[in-house]
Amino acid sequence: MADFKAITELLIKFRDERDWKQFHNSKDLALAISIEAAELNELFLWKENEDVDKGKLKEELADIFSFALLLAEKHKLDISSIIKDKIAINAEKYTVEKS
Repeated sequence: MADFKAITELLIKFRDERDWKQFHNSKDLALAISIEAAELNELFLWKENEDVDKGKLKEELADIFSFALLLAEKHKLDISSIIKDKIAINAEKYTVEKS
């Protein structure tokens, strides 16, 4: 999708202006996703299911998506394709009849 490409280009521009590419190897991007996911989980800790600060939720999701987009770009993966492929795999694995 054009949106993924445009956002990824913005992320790369931001990263490169700060000379952060040196820190964005695959391992560290994967770790960053995991750490940001833990921060996302923390927003819900000891709260009711939907009782979350929407501003902080947006920030943590943005961090996760940003690192995921950078990791996909690093490996020349097309976001739309890999998501569609995974949906197809899940559709075979978890058929409607079994649900």
